[in-house]
Amino acid sequence: MPKALLDFMGYKVYFWSNENNEPIHVHISKGNPTESATKFWITREEIELIQNKSEIPAADLKKIQKYLWANRDTIIARWYQHFGM
Repeated sequence: MPKALLDFMGYKVYFWSNENNEPIHVHISKGNPTESATKFWITREEIELIQNKSEIPAADLKKIQKYLWANRDTIIARWYQHFGM
């Protein structure tokens, strides 16, 4: 079950509840969460696009990446809260 975090430019930013074996990351999609969403890994040093299965346009990806960078500390904290780490 996805856990919604943020909304930005009409995109949903969320975690999937069963992915705590992967590095910290978020999924991004328009509308309802989907397993074939775009994925960014998030560290304190970078925001890395891993896949763009949602086919988000490049201009939007850049804006989303900047937004994730600005909110990375909150996202990382919420990851640890969500997965009980």
